[in-house]
Amino acid sequence: MKFFIEELPVYFPYAYIYPEQYQYMVSLKRALDAKGPCVLEMPSGTGKTVSLLSLITSYQLQHPEIGKLIYCSRTVPEIEQVLEEARRVIAYRDAESGQGTKTLCIGMTSRRNLCIHPRVSEEREGKVVDSMCRDLTAPWVRERSSEGGDVELCEFFEGFERNGRDALLSGTYNMEDLREMGRTKGWCPYFLARHLITFANIIVYSYAYLLDPKIASLISKEIKADSVIVFDEAHNIDNACINSLSVNLDMKIIEASHRNLIRISNAITNIKQTDANRLREEYSRLVRGLAQNSASLGHGDRLTVDPVLPADVLQEAVPGNIRKAEHFVALMKRFTDYVRLRLRVQNVVQESPLAFLQNVYQAAAIEARTLRFTSSRLGSLLRTLQITDVSQFNGICLVADFATLVSTYQDGFTIIIEPCDDRTPNIRDPVLQFCCLDASLAIKPVLDKFRSVVITSGTISPLEMYTKMLNFRPVLTERLTMSLARNCVCPLVITRGTDQSAISSRYEVRSDPSVVRNFGSVLVDMCGVVPDGICCFFTSYSYMESIVAVWEETGVLDKVLENKLIFVETPDAAESAIALQNYKKACDSGRGAVLLSVARGKVSEGIDFDNQYGRCVILYGIPYVYTESRILKARMEFLRDRHQIREGDFLTFDAMRTAAQCIGRVIRGKNDYGLMVFADNRYNRADKKSKLPQWVQQFMTPAHMNLSTDMAISVARKFLKEMAQPYTREIQLGKSLWSREHVESQPASRPPGVVPDAMDMGPPGQNGNGPGPSSSSSSSSSSSSSSSTS
Repeated sequence: MKFFIEELPVYFPYAYIYPEQYQYMVSLKRALDAKGPCVLEMPSGTGKTVSLLSLITSYQLQHPEIGKLIYCSRTVPEIEQVLEEARRVIAYRDAESGQGTKTLCIGMTSRRNLCIHPRVSEEREGKVVDSMCRDLTAPWVRERSSEGGDVELCEFFEGFERNGRDALLSGTYNMEDLREMGRTKGWCPYFLARHLITFANIIVYSYAYLLDPKIASLISKEIKADSVIVFDEAHNIDNACINSLSVNLDMKIIEASHRNLIRISNAITNIKQTDANRLREEYSRLVRGLAQNSASLGHGDRLTVDPVLPADVLQEAVPGNIRKAEHFVALMKRFTDYVRLRLRVQNVVQESPLAFLQNVYQAAAIEARTLRFTSSRLGSLLRTLQITDVSQFNGICLVADFATLVSTYQDGFTIIIEPCDDRTPNIRDPVLQFCCLDASLAIKPVLDKFRSVVITSGTISPLEMYTKMLNFRPVLTERLTMSLARNCVCPLVITRGTDQSAISSRYEVRSDPSVVRNFGSVLVDMCGVVPDGICCFFTSYSYMESIVAVWEETGVLDKVLENKLIFVETPDAAESAIALQNYKKACDSGRGAVLLSVARGKVSEGIDFDNQYGRCVILYGIPYVYTESRILKARMEFLRDRHQIREGDFLTFDAMRTAAQCIGRVIRGKNDYGLMVFADNRYNRADKKSKLPQWVQQFMTPAHMNLSTDMAISVARKFLKEMAQPYTREIQLGKSLWSREHVESQPASRPPGVVPDAMDMGPPGQNGNGPGPSSSSSSSSSSSSSSSTS
């Protein structure tokens, strides 16, 4: 349908729209008008992706000054889903508008996912694929081939270089479309996608392409400031920011680094004998400065990139003591030896980057200013030596990255050296961790540069926690509830078993026989009343293994097997994929199945259990992180001192967003339905409940709180009987589903030139229409304040 939001024509590719989608687009439009960042929470399964794409592409059409839409998601399946929705939205918009715009929408991913070279594409390890690709495409390899050398080249890259750069494309291209075009035209899909980013109107890729400095400087550097950035599924965006600026070094990396330096030294010796002029040319470039050195590189020739943020990349000349290759290698040997020495600790050491640099200077006579150049200097040397197999040099690259980061940043970072893992104290495995504690550092360049940044998810509560951690002031924040013609979501908080014993995964009682027995009773009883699939989430793999072992001994699993098959998620991705595939087969066949999985595992993030695949989710305990982690303690101390976020509040927030992700798997649309079982008496507390998404809280009535197992089974049985009744579109219309007439009755969506008295319909609530969605919102500017559509 086509409708208006504050005189903006919006092209929505479906005949009906959810009230939540409409309110979401109203808020999004106001945020775009305000030209600033916003944080929006929309209920899971209510069409967030199509709402984002419809509103922003319509906004682009009405405002030609708006640049690209950069849509960031987490996984390749999610990226593919966004691209398919974009294909539908763009086709409808172009057909309805009649403008025939040539919109180009592409998805960007790694070489591993796009390569079509017969030999290289057989490899599954990403770094191996990257190295093999460079072996076939590096400028010096192509130069040797042009001089008549017997060198293998990539025919697809050569085809792209001959004809692909002049291609003028329009339409939507997902990964398979790019691969198919590559096979048909003989072009490399990966380099084609990188080339098309410059011309594309809509780009879909992962967070790393904007947040990780090493990747962003290669892929996203040229994106203009008038673009709109969307971070979808952004409930873990703070962790993505922190990981992009953190480095871990262990003994394996240090030993690999030592071997790398020996290979580099031998290569320098050889090149001095065969082509010393190459080293002299590099020396001259380094004297001129890093900016000129980078500018002299050809396309695709940058093997390593600075790991620091754009504003901190050095443009000056490299210090004289590392311009010569052999001097640089000697310095890196000294630094690597110093890190090896530091890893020989017997006790845990935590120190600031400044203290570490002072110790480096005293022990190895290396200045901080020199260390800042190590990553760039290493990249220059590897190019000069014409080394393409960078995966073999991962050790020295990590050490160089660490040296550059530790000498660039002090505030918001710490260094922790541990001789062993606390959970395996008898196994010596030292690690040096350079930890970013401030999530705002990685996202600050994005917030500062781009016109509008949208941070959104179905489970991004509480919103104020994200604005504190990312240190920005949004122009608009909003939490939407779910409007339903029937309550298809049924959260149940089970605090005690049938024997009235309290149940909890607290460390003190988690292995208590009564707790384990009552956890088993919850599953057995639910299997007796819930049809199709049940997904269970435990707090960790070790806890799941201990519980399942007891269930096996006590016959709980045998009772479950009377009604459903049992499948288990493991840390191995391949095994888990097979388990998930067979779980869905069992649900499709009508046999029913139980999937035992882990919060923070693969199943809990990004895999939908719609319809028969997920009629019930059982969450055993509260999924707190490992609270004895020194990195976590350092981060909580930073958050307390910098943002006044108490340790307990952060731990609860982090656990509840993980819990929300788990339970959100069960509901993927308003025609879907499911039970959300919280099996822990702590979920009955207000501090836990308040940190769940608004659309979950609205269904947590007193009748669903503080239940025993038998009471919960009674409520579940009644709920499932209600869900078995016929549910037609007519029942939903006007309440949880709107037609075009319902939309046009909204104050913000009256067509231009139409006065209220001329409208045929009143607002929702009249003429048989139900209420619009309620919302909880706040705004830092009057121009972006959000109002209810009721």
